[in-house]
Amino acid sequence: MPLPKRYLTSLLLRYNGHSLLIDCGEGTQIALHDHGCSVKPIDTILITHFHADHIAGLPGLLLTMGNAERTEPVTIIGPKGIDRVIRAVRTLAPELPFETRTREINGPEETFSINGMDVTAFKVNHNILCYSWEIAIRRQGRFDAARAKEAGIPLKFWNPLQKGRTCEENGRIYTPDMVLGAARKGLKVVYSTDTRPTEAILRHAQGADLAVLEGMYGEDGMEDKAKKHRHMTMQEAAAIAAKAQPAQLWLTHYSPSLVYPEDYMGSVRKIFPRTCAAKDGRKTTLNFEEEKAQSS
Repeated sequence: MPLPKRYLTSLLLRYNGHSLLIDCGEGTQIALHDHGCSVKPIDTILITHFHADHIAGLPGLLLTMGNAERTEPVTIIGPKGIDRVIRAVRTLAPELPFETRTREINGPEETFSINGMDVTAFKVNHNILCYSWEIAIRRQGRFDAARAKEAGIPLKFWNPLQKGRTCEENGRIYTPDMVLGAARKGLKVVYSTDTRPTEAILRHAQGADLAVLEGMYGEDGMEDKAKKHRHMTMQEAAAIAAKAQPAQLWLTHYSPSLVYPEDYMGSVRKIFPRTCAAKDGRKTTLNFEEEKAQSS
């Protein structure tokens, strides 16, 4: 339920000129505008499940994107039935200057390659079919010019080898492992709402740079209600983080009765100190490790 100064669920990620949106609650396009985010670059929308507070903003968002003169296709990925849902949405937005493409998640876990990101949907435990998301940017090792020279690899193959391609000339095969060092640490964000705690959340959140987890309730005595409606308390989210050790934990998806989430941070941070009660418009920039060192 939206409250004054609190919109419904959505998260925007931007990488390499592309924007990816997770969920689209009512008023998402207004929230993005209020916080200085353009809707035009959004080329992928990930849906966790088909409850209205996670999808009711889609008609308005798509219309706003059309009004922003977007013409490139938009891909929408979600649980089984996503094609039927988007067809229904399009009855409210029938004339768009871009194509909407749907992709259905198959099975308990599936990974999609999207604009240089590995995007993994994994099934969680809500009262309807629901998925959480891991977004990872993998990084290969550095190119070693000295090794390439020592191996006698022609200069014309250096660039394709650096991009992971195997090359062949005069019966000799050149492979990327001949010129690349060990894989470097990439970046990982995990997003999970509307679920009980699960092993899958813990596994995917291991070592994440940012975990965004549901904290539906913060008050004592709400555990039974959380179990009944298949949601997660702040304390349960923090317990997952204490085991998975992400660099940051943002809590989100609060109950409308929880007007001041920050009031519960004292007890929650005793479980996992790097926790914040996220508010609308919270932003961060995640950098690769060597970029952190350069800027520090």
